[in-house]
Amino acid sequence: MFDYVTAIGLDVHARSISACAFDPMTGEVTRARFGYDPASVAEWVLGFESPKAVYESGPTGFHLCRALRALGPDCAAGAVSKMHRPAADRGRKNDRRDAEWLARLLACRNVVEAWVPDDRTEAARDLSRALEDARDDLQRARQRMSKFLLRHGLVFDETTPAGRRRSNWTEAYWRWARSIEFGEADDAAAYEHYMDAVERCAEAKRELERKVEEAAARPGWAPVVDALCLVKGIDVASAFLLAAEAGDFSRFPTAPSFASWCGLAPRSARAARRSRAAGSPAPVTATSGARWSRRPGTSRCRRGTPRSRGRATGSRRPCRGTPRSATAACRTGGTPCPRRGRGRAWRTARRPARWPAGSGR
Repeated sequence: MFDYVTAIGLDVHARSISACAFDPMTGEVTRARFGYDPASVAEWVLGFESPKAVYESGPTGFHLCRALRALGPDCAAGAVSKMHRPAADRGRKNDRRDAEWLARLLACRNVVEAWVPDDRTEAARDLSRALEDARDDLQRARQRMSKFLLRHGLVFDETTPAGRRRSNWTEAYWRWARSIEFGEADDAAAYEHYMDAVERCAEAKRELERKVEEAAARPGWAPVVDALCLVKGIDVASAFLLAAEAGDFSRFPTAPSFASWCGLAPRSARAARRSRAAGSPAPVTATSGARWSRRPGTSRCRRGTPRSRGRATGSRRPCRGTPRSATAACRTGGTPCPRRGRGRAWRTARRPARWPAGSGR
C-alpha cells in the first residue's frame, strides 16, 4: 500500500486537472495542468519515480481513478471527510494549493482511501439511484397536482361502504380526478399538465422497478439479494440498493462498521468525564453511498426511541410468528438459502427492540 516514492496530488474538476508531484526525499515540487484527459495525466505521472496519485472523492466520481489504473499509474480516491485542512489555508484556496496539499498528505501517508467500485457495481448503483429519483419525481408530481386541486377547493373524500375514507391515487381517485372540469381554459390546461406529469412519472417508476428486478435476478447479484431479502423489512429493490451501494461486504470488518457506514450508528459525545447521548449523525463518507443506503425501511437511532422498529416495507421474509421453515426458500424459484443466513434473519426478526440507557423504559 505504501510502496511509492513520489506523491502526486490531483485537483480534479469537470474540465481541468491541476497536478502537483512531491518527492519527500528531495523536497522537489513539480506542477502541471491538464484538461480532463486521463491519458495525458497518466503519461506525465509515469515520468516520476514510483509514483502514486490521489484526488478528492466528489462529484467527478471514480472514472479518473479507474482510467489511470488501467493506463498504469497507481491512483486512489481519498475520502474527503477524513481530510483535515489547516484553518490558515481556508482563506487562500485555489487549484494549485489544493493539488500540493493532496500531494503532501499522500507523502505523509495520511490519506484514507475510498473503496473504488468496478464498472458493474457502479452501473448497478446508477440504476438503483435512478429508481430513487423516479420515486422522488412521482412524489413531487403528485404533490403539485393535489395542491392545485386544493387551491380550487377540490378534495377527494369518497368513502367505502364501511365508512372509511378511500385512499388517494387509487382507481377510485383517478375516476374522480378525470371527472373534474374547469370553467377557465387556463386552469384546464394547467390541470392536464399536472395529470400528465403524474402519469409519466408513475410509468417511469414502474419501468425502473421492472429493470431493477431483472438486474437483481442476475447471477452476479442474486445470491446477495436473496440473502438480504431474508431480513424483515427488506424487499427486492431495497436489497439490490444495499448490495449495489456496499459493493463488497467483505470490506467491512464487522457489522457495527457497516452500520456506521450506513449512518445508522448513534454518535458518541464524550469529553472531560462528560457523556451525552446523541442521535446518529447524517452519514459523511467518501461517496454518497451511505445516504442512498439509508433509505430501505431503516430509521436512525434516536434518543428515547427503539433502535429497531421492525417495520416491514414490502418484505416477505420472516416476521414474528412465522415458522422457521418459511425462510427455507429464497424469492427466486424456492432456491434454498444458506442455513447460517436463515438463522441470522430469524434471530433478527424475533429480537425485541432495545432501548437506550436512561430512556426510562
